[in-house]
Amino acid sequence: MEDRVTPVLYLEMTDRAVERYAAERVPDVLSLPGVQRATWWANCVPFRTDLPRTLPEFAILGVYEADADFTAPDAIPEDITGYCFDHYRRPGQGTISDKPTLGLELVLISAQTPDQNQALRDWGDFIHIRDIAAASPDNFTMITPYRNRAGGAPTFMHFYELDTDDPEPAFRKMAPTTTARIGAYGTHAKEQWWDHESLVIDYVNTFRRLGVQDRTS
Repeated sequence: MEDRVTPVLYLEMTDRAVERYAAERVPDVLSLPGVQRATWWANCVPFRTDLPRTLPEFAILGVYEADADFTAPDAIPEDITGYCFDHYRRPGQGTISDKPTLGLELVLISAQTPDQNQALRDWGDFIHIRDIAAASPDNFTMITPYRNRAGGAPTFMHFYELDTDDPEPAFRKMAPTTTARIGAYGTHAKEQWWDHESLVIDYVNTFRRLGVQDRTS
């Protein structure tokens, strides 16, 4: 994504061998109407224990950048889970790098109840993401909010782009860098940055880019 806001991100999660996924699945999805670019990524810390999750673990992440009129496939292979996310109506935050996006931090969250969705979204945009962007941790570039088109959990995606192919060390430095800035300059408690009363963490992990392919026709 690097220097633009993509209207739709279609994600696929799988334990399929990466060579097979790249050879068989990527061309199929890339050929769908509206899809402009495919990237596939390796999970850097499978089965991490430092953060909770509600979703099953997976080894490979496929990310498909698409136009607003993209329609997610109805039928996908049994060994793949797909989610279609629309860009939320607020801009991404951060600083564009002159380097390509080689790492990701994928954050999937939901509110405990649907009536808390807007409060959670406001916290995400105006406190949590805002503080990270202001702290400008090393290797972090753009942070863009998305919403699950189908509704339900995971409701929101925070798509963190990193300009390093070793994103896990950068991720581990992000929280200390951010909370140090809040302590020095912030107007709210550090605990307010870290958590929200309605927050459910569905999934958090880092990913290293393995391959990229643009649509050619």
